[in-house]
Amino acid sequence: MVDHGGVQVRPKEVKVCVLRIEGTNCEDEMAYAFRAVGAQAELVHLKQLTGAVPGEKRRNLEEYDVLALPGGFSAGDYVRAGAIFAARMKSAIGTDITRFVEDGRPVLGVCNGFQVLVELGLLPAFDETMSKTATAALYTNNSGRFECRPTILRNDNRGKCIFTSSIAKGKILMIPSAHAEGNLMSLDPDFIQKLEDNDQVVFRYVKEDGSKAEYPWNPNGSRSDIAGICNPAGNVMGMMPHPERVITRYTHADWTRNRPSADGDGLPIFRSVIEKLK
Repeated sequence: MVDHGGVQVRPKEVKVCVLRIEGTNCEDEMAYAFRAVGAQAELVHLKQLTGAVPGEKRRNLEEYDVLALPGGFSAGDYVRAGAIFAARMKSAIGTDITRFVEDGRPVLGVCNGFQVLVELGLLPAFDETMSKTATAALYTNNSGRFECRPTILRNDNRGKCIFTSSIAKGKILMIPSAHAEGNLMSLDPDFIQKLEDNDQVVFRYVKEDGSKAEYPWNPNGSRSDIAGICNPAGNVMGMMPHPERVITRYTHADWTRNRPSADGDGLPIFRSVIEKLK
C-alpha cells in the first residue's frame, strides 16, 4: 500500500494518473469516475511521463497513488489492440511501472486498458510482476463484430482484488460493454485453473438471474465467462466492460424504469480503491 507515514488519507489526497495517448477516448469518463469518489484525477499524456515535453509539463509516475488506463483505440489498435501503447510504456517507463505495482499501488485498465495490461505482462503475471512477454491475449469476439450492449457481471473474487473490496462476493452489477476484442485466451492449458487457484478471477458475465451466460450475455466468448481479472497481489485489475460509464443511475440503460438510488453500478469499483487507500 502507498506509504503515507501512518496518517489516515482523505480521498481528496489520492492522486490518480489517467494515462492517454492518441486514440484513447474514455479518459474523461475515467477521470470523472475517480473525482466522483473524491480523488484528484489528472489526464496525463504518456509523453509527460517519458520527458518528451517542456519541463513544466513533465510528470513522474511516483507522484501518483493510482494509475488508470482508459478505453478507446490507442494508436489505432494497429498490430493488436493495446500492443503499441504497451510497447511504448514498457520501453520508456517499464521500470517505473514495475516499481509502482510492487509498491502495492492500484492499477486499473478498462477495455483497451485491459488489453494494454495484458500486452504489458502485468496481467495475469503468474510468475513475476511484469512478464517479459505477454502470456495471454484478448482475441476477436466470437461474433466477429463490435459488441456494444449492457452486460451483467457477478463479482466472483474471494477477497484478493482491492477494486472489489467494498463489493460483496456474488453481487450482480450491470456494466456496459463496447469492444471488438474481448475474448480472453491463453496458450497455457491450465490458464483458467491458475486464475481460479490464485483468486485472480474478478468478474464473470452472467444472465440477469446470475446463472451461466451464453451469447449475448457473454458478448465475446471469453472462456469461463471471464470479464475481468487481477494480478496475484490483487492491486492490478483489468476488465472489458466500462464501469466509468455507469457512475450514476442516470446512465444505466434502464434508468427510467429502475431507479433504486442515484448511484450507478460502476461507482463501488472506484469507491473500493479509495476505501482501501484510506
